[in-house]
Amino acid sequence: MTRERRKPKTKSNDPFKKRKKRKCIFCADQKALDYKDVSFVQRFMTDRGKIAPRRMTGCCALHQRMVAKVVKQARQMGLVPFTVD
Repeated sequence: MTRERRKPKTKSNDPFKKRKKRKCIFCADQKALDYKDVSFVQRFMTDRGKIAPRRMTGCCALHQRMVAKVVKQARQMGLVPFTVD
């Protein structure tokens, strides 16, 4: 019996291909984060009103924690809803 050797998978078909890392917008542009800027705060929230994870926002860990605090502060002030109906 002869065995056929399988060809290695090409990188283009690999589902676990590494993506290019995005830069944190706060680190790159030195942009300030303020709970009163509702349109900017909503950028870090999902359509259901949850805080978006780091892989979606592209923030570094330090700024993602700051984003979470600002979103929670905007919710308490009534600028951003807790849930969307």
